[in-house]
Amino acid sequence: MANIYPVGIQSFDEIRKGGYIYIDKTEYIHELIKNGKYYFLSRPRRFGKSLLISTIEAYFLGKKELFNGLAMENLENEWIEYPVLHIDLNNQKYEYKDSLDEILNNTLTHWEELYGKREAESSLSLRFQGVIQRAAEKTGKNVVILIDEYDKPMLQAIGNEELLTEYRNTLKAFYGTLKSCDRHIKFALLTGVTKFSKVSVFSDLNNLMDISLSRRFANICGITEHELHRDFKEDIKVMSEKNDMSEEKMKDTLKIWYDGYHFADKSEDIYNPFSILNTFAEMQLGSYWFETGTPTFLVELLKKSNYDLNRFNNEMASSDSLGGIESIYVNPVPILYQSGYLTIKDFDKEFRLYYLGFPNREVEEGFNRFLLPYYASVENGNTTFQIKSFINDVRNGDIDSFMLRLQSFFADTPYELARELELHYQNVLFIVFKLLGFYTEAEYHTSNGRIDMIVKTNNYIYVMEFKLNGSAEEAIKQINEKEYAKPFASDTRKLLKVGINFNNQIRGIEKWIVEE
Repeated sequence: MANIYPVGIQSFDEIRKGGYIYIDKTEYIHELIKNGKYYFLSRPRRFGKSLLISTIEAYFLGKKELFNGLAMENLENEWIEYPVLHIDLNNQKYEYKDSLDEILNNTLTHWEELYGKREAESSLSLRFQGVIQRAAEKTGKNVVILIDEYDKPMLQAIGNEELLTEYRNTLKAFYGTLKSCDRHIKFALLTGVTKFSKVSVFSDLNNLMDISLSRRFANICGITEHELHRDFKEDIKVMSEKNDMSEEKMKDTLKIWYDGYHFADKSEDIYNPFSILNTFAEMQLGSYWFETGTPTFLVELLKKSNYDLNRFNNEMASSDSLGGIESIYVNPVPILYQSGYLTIKDFDKEFRLYYLGFPNREVEEGFNRFLLPYYASVENGNTTFQIKSFINDVRNGDIDSFMLRLQSFFADTPYELARELELHYQNVLFIVFKLLGFYTEAEYHTSNGRIDMIVKTNNYIYVMEFKLNGSAEEAIKQINEKEYAKPFASDTRKLLKVGINFNNQIRGIEKWIVEE
């Protein structure tokens, strides 16, 4: 019998009572609770952080019955109920100065109805401090504080420095309360996407344990391959039958599309939980996580920092930089990692450098599709049609239509890009040929301004050379003199050599030559 999938459900209570599938993470939760007091966890959006918070809340409320059959049932003997203060900043829009104050005031008012209020507590931080103290005094138990998506207001304010400063100052004082109330706190967990180091919860709470890159807790959110094959065995079988695949082929396909996340050096591969649940609910592949929304500010950061998209193939970041985002306007890599668009691929122990890349096909293809209208002359919403037409031209050997379409991608290149034209050309070509590579066999190389391309379809092989402010004739000459086509001499497919020249004056493709 296939599972019932808790798509969009983040309540542990609802999942357990409703008979939905739950991937048992309570062994990690038990270790977290028994071996520390203050924690911070960063994970991408829709990766299970809210469910983790909800599960911990149920544990501290002593709801033993919800843990029947889970690891926690055998690990815990006491089941003591504690007062829990749960702040959820996730499902709100923070668009103006008072947005955050209104949310915090509403939360505090609810708590004050339970634990009382003093008139002297006028500020948000004083009210929070008062609630913590009275909750501990009234119940005789120290307080558990769970803050879900602590950084959501600041993330939404990126690009608006005045609003970002306003939110930062509010939260700096509010979260700083944790330090002054230490003697009344049993446990605290803050989750979010990134780590704003200037917020006092990170500067004042020197005993806060950041487990975002911890091997011990790398699997606390998401689905491991072992968990997938164990808990979704019947679902994989049903889906393979519905899609005319063997079970092994279906496993391989799910891995290509949704696996590949790593949140620590040498950690297990992690599948995106949101995508997996939606895939089985619909019994078909789709870009479920990606289509829930990509912030446009990420693209603006890439463009503003003159980021070379080809670096996605072999990006690097220090262990220190991956945690925060203080330099995002010159280095967008940390926020791309924290947001889930890049993940850890390898680790250099000597220099403590992480090698990053796209985790899987869903993210890589989705992100490149998303980027195309921001870099090339493509109407937003028309990307799929343009790419489909482009791929059909390539498959049919219609090189002139193919080149005219490629030429159109460079139309209306802004004048302000005059100093960065070469990088702009490379970025557009990177996106286009990456997308092409999902439907053909494509190899794309760039070095010191030279761009060359090999594309293979069922009936054609294209050998391309690109020149900048040279000539298409020079490009063809280089293909022939350096015998780029030689490796394909015995191939039965039709071979086309294409020489292409970019011209800065027209800010695009000037001419192309085709030889058979």
